[in-house]
Amino acid sequence: MQEVSGSIPLGSTKYFSQSEKHVARQGLFNEKLPKGQMAPNIDTSCGASYQAHMPFSANLGFLWTDLSLPNAIRAAKTAGFDAVECHWPYDTPSQDVAAALRETGLPMIGLNTVRGDTSAGENGLSALPGREAEARAAIDQSIAYATEIGTHAVHVMAGFAQGPEADATFIANLTYACAEATPHGITILIEPLNHHDAPGYHLQTTHKAREIIDAVAAPNLKLMFDCYHLQIMQGDLTRLLTECMPFTGHIQFASVPDRGPPDVGEVNYPHIFQHIRALGWTAPLGAEYKPGGPTDPTLGWLRNPAFRA
Repeated sequence: MQEVSGSIPLGSTKYFSQSEKHVARQGLFNEKLPKGQMAPNIDTSCGASYQAHMPFSANLGFLWTDLSLPNAIRAAKTAGFDAVECHWPYDTPSQDVAAALRETGLPMIGLNTVRGDTSAGENGLSALPGREAEARAAIDQSIAYATEIGTHAVHVMAGFAQGPEADATFIANLTYACAEATPHGITILIEPLNHHDAPGYHLQTTHKAREIIDAVAAPNLKLMFDCYHLQIMQGDLTRLLTECMPFTGHIQFASVPDRGPPDVGEVNYPHIFQHIRALGWTAPLGAEYKPGGPTDPTLGWLRNPAFRA
């Protein structure tokens, strides 16, 4: 897996080297400290636990949505997660998020570009011809926010559009995103969504994602492999993970077909997680599932050794 110089490799066999831990500690929140004051001693590596068990990231777009984002970060720490990620954090001041990350020692490993006009049903802007200015403003916003809170991955959402013009628009906007993200050590992610939840979404398969990644040809453009979406669209997850691992930047999961916690449904996640680990992946896997009510009662899987092997 290629890495961006200065970035934290999301799917490498060593999630943080000693030098990367030093860089993360010194620059994670990009704050100006008073003269003579040391940066906070944040354990961004989460200690030896990353080697002892499969680490997990709580997706706060779905988990603990009854709490403010800073309090959801604290709840994830209390529950035993190793990291957090989110969808659209922009209504929360970045300094409040940074403070909660400092307090808990959890890294925020990813966030999304805004969807556009949600009242009109939009779900991303970057593949929409004629909307390039809005798409690039959303990219700029996400990179700036990510930099302020020490996040090293941004999911650029494509939106509902099809055809060659949409392909060209998406590639051009991703080229822009990758160039803007590189100085900050940020990886750009693209994610196929399934045709039941997001009919007409521009990106629906890993084959299409690979074509786009090859066309952009930027080392910091990677696939976000969501096991939920890809089980629905392609299936054969064990072989698909093996095939896609060289260009994958983040992995997420939820039960199929109801997008609930991973200890129900048709996918044998203990097997999938063991296979991911056997492939050399040690970065946190994103728990992006809908709890269907309070989050805490759904976390039995997180304490189940079968899921942590």
